Amino acid sequence: MDSKTRPTAVPASEFVRNFGRYRMQAQREAVAVSSHGQITGYFIAPDAYEDYARMKAARRSFATVELSDDKVQAVTKSRMHPRHRHLDALLTRK
Repeated sequence: MDSKTRPTAVPASEFVRNFGRYRMQAQREAVAVSSHGQITGYFIAPDAYEDYARMKAARRSFATVELSDDKVQAVTKSRMHPRHRHLDALLTRK
């Protein structure tokens, strides 16, 4: 989430005082809650949380040694789109 899409943070004290208002707002969009100027959490609708939980449960990590030889070869042959060429400099910095 970048600064253009990040919701304006609501101070925790304001969130507590007007919980009902923010509960309704959370049905439309995430409500960022802050404390001492730092975002400490987001209040979201139940269906948004359930989507997140399903997506998180479906993620799988694996060790590269688990890849088949065909997949290793495919990764080796793959190339980045030219629009990302500027990132190559990050790989060669010392």
